[in-house]
Amino acid sequence: MERCQVFNCSMNTMDLKCYMVLSSLTQKTGIAVLCSIVGILCILENSLVLYLIFASPKIRKKPSYLLISSLALADVLASIVFVCSFLDFHVFNRTDSSKEIFLLKLGGVNTSFTASLGSLLLMAFDRYVCIYRPSEYKVIVTRKRAVVAMAVMWIATMITAFLPLMGWNCCWVNSACSELFPFVDSNYLSSWICLVMILLLCIVCAYVRVLWKAHKHTVYMEKRQTQAGQRNAKVRMDVTLAKTLVMVLAVVMMCWSPVLALMTYSLFVSLNDHIRKVFAFCSTLCLVNSMVNPIVYALRSRELRSSLRNTSSRFRKTVSISESSPEADSIQKSSPIETICDDIVCNTDMNLLKA
Repeated sequence: MERCQVFNCSMNTMDLKCYMVLSSLTQKTGIAVLCSIVGILCILENSLVLYLIFASPKIRKKPSYLLISSLALADVLASIVFVCSFLDFHVFNRTDSSKEIFLLKLGGVNTSFTASLGSLLLMAFDRYVCIYRPSEYKVIVTRKRAVVAMAVMWIATMITAFLPLMGWNCCWVNSACSELFPFVDSNYLSSWICLVMILLLCIVCAYVRVLWKAHKHTVYMEKRQTQAGQRNAKVRMDVTLAKTLVMVLAVVMMCWSPVLALMTYSLFVSLNDHIRKVFAFCSTLCLVNSMVNPIVYALRSRELRSSLRNTSSRFRKTVSISESSPEADSIQKSSPIETICDDIVCNTDMNLLKA
């Protein structure tokens, strides 16, 4: 089979079929099933997180949960835009879109995934401040500052993602086109890769600092000879924190590393169809990351779990209005305690780590 030449754009058009690398029905069926299942789960999970946050006046006022809602919104958009665009192009092989429509879809995908990473960075900064400056946390991380940071992040993300549509594409600048994305200038792709790598590096650095602080506190507590019960509780707290952060870093790196590696490889080496097929399947890992995010960052929160139990309890009471529900009343009474605990857990845990 003769290999397509996809390096240049002539007369504002390209042969998009060269980028449609899924040739067999088995490959198309597999990728369609994978994207559909992961996409639906991602939409349901993140929509649930958004509902739980904004249904509770107390929760939605907290800066940390505003950042989680930004992450959930980005992941919902990523699921919808990515699945629809990816299946439309690679599975149904539709080539009737103009260059502008294609770049608009690609910009939507880039916006959602980059905003997801940007939200992760803001959350990493939130945790970093909580660990290293616990006494000033509520002064530094306010609701207004969180909203401003989110707005700046989303605006910068959108501008960066839609640069190809605004003119930075290989047709407009008459340069070499990417072998992975139609109409995308190779220089733009390299710049976007650098941006994503910087975001990932900042996220990793922030969480590594948090892990190091937890490790130092664990060593400090193990040296203490008194208050054994309290010491053990604090050490267990540090171990739990460390396990959570290791899981966070592992998920982010496992989902993004293959895609970034193949994108970088495409800048220096001419790709064959087999590598492009591998990239097509690896790109779905970014969608998997969006599916895992609410489990790692949101549903592990005691406040959100409490809100979920309350919502379930209200739903059961609505279904059977005539039936009394002592269990629901018990949950309603215990929830404020959990909420209060979650209000002080940051300051309490971080003062321990500061010791």
